Amino acid sequence: MAQAQAKQTTAVVEKKPTAVPSLDISSFEEHAGAGAENITSKDVSLPFLKILTNNSPQVTQGDSKFIENARPGQVINTVLNKLYNGREGFRVVPCFYKFEYVEWADRGKADSLAPVNSYPADSDIMTKTKRGDDRKDRLDNGNYIEPTHYHYVLIVDENDQPSETAVIVMKATQAKKSKKWNSMMLSQRRKGKNGFFQPPTWSQIYLMKTMLEKNNLGSWFGWEVEHFSDIPNATLLEGAKAFYETCRKGMAKVNLSAEDENNNTEAAPF
Repeated sequence: MAQAQAKQTTAVVEKKPTAVPSLDISSFEEHAGAGAENITSKDVSLPFLKILTNNSPQVTQGDSKFIENARPGQVINTVLNKLYNGREGFRVVPCFYKFEYVEWADRGKADSLAPVNSYPADSDIMTKTKRGDDRKDRLDNGNYIEPTHYHYVLIVDENDQPSETAVIVMKATQAKKSKKWNSMMLSQRRKGKNGFFQPPTWSQIYLMKTMLEKNNLGSWFGWEVEHFSDIPNATLLEGAKAFYETCRKGMAKVNLSAEDENNNTEAAPF
């Protein structure tokens, strides 16, 4: 009897698994935005989509920003550290465009980590510059002016749904790519009830690739832009339009010092 009791007290009791109810993420809709009430455009950093080069920290072993699978010619989201295949490309919706003249100090100076100033597209600042031996447009104070093209985009995922928002900066050798892209957007026409019209840029999808470019001074990777299609669904269209409105109101802030951490890594070697 004692032996039987011992067996009873030392036996392992098998616990039955407790069913965990599944959670539908859409149930959070009534709490949309909760926890972020005090976050404004001043508190966030809009990601850049940058082409990686041989000098990028992400491809340099030993650098704190090194990424194992990163290669020159790939594109990186600078906030998420997400890589995109430059050869295969990825799709974006261009939601907004802006042009500025940006004033920089030479690398190595105390104020070279961030723009010294920026000037709107209608500024006459270029008339106050002289072309230096380094092919930079210099002001009398020694700083140089860099014409800069900003393309604010919504990335499209593999399911034709809105993914991240970001900005693509094109300057130096890539300025001509920006102008070509703008021409492509302006040349789009669709037929409506009153005839042909120019659709909003945020109704179109473009394929972004990278390609190797060369001149007599060296080689680098640059952008290649192709028109892909009209936006295929209402969800994507709503997301693109919403981002356009955010940019138009000046709420999508760009921190150029983060984009230019290597100071013109996307430019040609001159």
